[in-house]
Amino acid sequence: MSKKIKGKEVKKAEYTIALAGNPNVGKSTIFNSLTGMHQHTGNWPGKTVANATGKMEYKDSIFKIVDIPGTYSIMSNSEEEEIARDYICFGNPDVTIIVLDATCMEKNINLLFQIMEITKNIIVCANLLDEAKKKKIKIDLKKLQEILGVPVIGTIAQKKKTLENLKECIYNVAKGKIKCKPNVVNYNNYIENQIAELIPKLKKEIKEEEKEKITKNILRWISLKIIEGNDKILNKIETELKINLKDIELSKNLTKKTELKEEKDKTDKKILKLIKKEKILEEQKKYTINISSQKRLKQKQNEKNIEKQNEKNIQNEETKQIKDIIIESIIHKSEEVSKKVCTYENEKYYNKQLKIDKILTSKKFGIPIMIIFLALIFWITIIGANYPSQILFKFFGWLQVKISEGLLYINSPLWIIDMLVNGIYQTLTWVISVMLPPMAIFFPLFTFLEDLGYLPRIAFNMDGFFKKACCSGKQMITMCMGFGCNACGVTGCRIIDSPRERLIAILTNNLVPCNRKISIFNNNIHHIYCRNNAGNRSIYFINTNSSGSNYIWNPS
Repeated sequence: MSKKIKGKEVKKAEYTIALAGNPNVGKSTIFNSLTGMHQHTGNWPGKTVANATGKMEYKDSIFKIVDIPGTYSIMSNSEEEEIARDYICFGNPDVTIIVLDATCMEKNINLLFQIMEITKNIIVCANLLDEAKKKKIKIDLKKLQEILGVPVIGTIAQKKKTLENLKECIYNVAKGKIKCKPNVVNYNNYIENQIAELIPKLKKEIKEEEKEKITKNILRWISLKIIEGNDKILNKIETELKINLKDIELSKNLTKKTELKEEKDKTDKKILKLIKKEKILEEQKKYTINISSQKRLKQKQNEKNIEKQNEKNIQNEETKQIKDIIIESIIHKSEEVSKKVCTYENEKYYNKQLKIDKILTSKKFGIPIMIIFLALIFWITIIGANYPSQILFKFFGWLQVKISEGLLYINSPLWIIDMLVNGIYQTLTWVISVMLPPMAIFFPLFTFLEDLGYLPRIAFNMDGFFKKACCSGKQMITMCMGFGCNACGVTGCRIIDSPRERLIAILTNNLVPCNRKISIFNNNIHHIYCRNNAGNRSIYFINTNSSGSNYIWNPS
């Protein structure tokens, strides 16, 4: 993009900014404030799986801001984590902003250290400072900046004035005026030595055209993934960055493999000796010895297979242990940093929430409380929706009469009136009258439960029951949404990690009675048993077709 200054066109510099962070830290609100783009700031299940983008103009530059999905980690267990990791690593953003929740820094810093392994141009945005103040939590932002080695900006996302410092920081980091030197997590000597050995080998494998993209941070991160032995990520690295990692993977276990080879040679020699002995014995004793030699060979072969299996198990156990060490190191570092920069006037402020959590997720009270909450929401939705539905029915009915009179006044044919008024108009207005009020009541109440943080507790309470049916506890959330609208419930299934469990959730969510189905059920139940003039019971079958007319079948 260019702009004119005194008759000359000056091209504006363009930069890409990635906006990352945990869910529910005000990331979408910051995105809206920076870009002016209206996006839903709540957190419907699966809402931010698709990347949202917007543009911000500041001084002489244009910034393309990408709101990547909220995630707690980038260890690639879920779809959101893969999207976040892939964009930060392979999307080549000029600056990555990591939004932290000031009320629980320890949990958020965990993600920060993981991203610091990949990129160095990082800005830390400590958001929700007003909430931290209410909870009497003080954060030393200057000290945090010194420890991390990257700029730290405090913000209150709802107040746009607090974002001016963030805009200035984005501009300076993108232009190179502020140099970021992130202090990454130092692991134990074994891992650090492995990283030091792998980085030079990786440099040799990088192609000339890819050298600009691959920084020292990315090389360190790739080395960690090789040590972890995460094949899924390594395959992605090979395809995206065009690095041959197969030879490097072999070389890192070279000492072990030579030892194993020596052991194999020894066993092979033993087997050859046994074979020679067996041949001599075969000449002496034809049948009996032949059988015993075969047994011995089979025994040796079985021992060899067991050794191979043990070797594989040892390697898997080693990679698992290394991954655990890496995760533990990040968690310990997060705890250490949090203790240094956060001070609490009331250190037991979190105890109240823990007590509430124990009650809401307990075996004794968890499910009864959940049933009461959901029953209350459904009761408010069903009873509360009757009044606006009646008002809409009356209004649309009055309007229908006026439209019909107007069409008759201009001498319109009856078939046009039937098609437009009694067909299209009536069907549309009935759908609006029946479906809009319950949805307008149900979804705000459901959002309120989410804002309270109760939905994850529902998923936790129901996880055991759903696991028995080979499903995920998260399906409970999508099924609850299905009562408002099946389409919303189905799209919400994206929050489920396992493809198999996600497919089960999508298929079974269609069986949940949504607003439209409930209205039809109510209508049918009302007419199933009713007394006729003679006082006998008659059974009716009601079929509501798309035009809204009812066909009633009376078998009596």
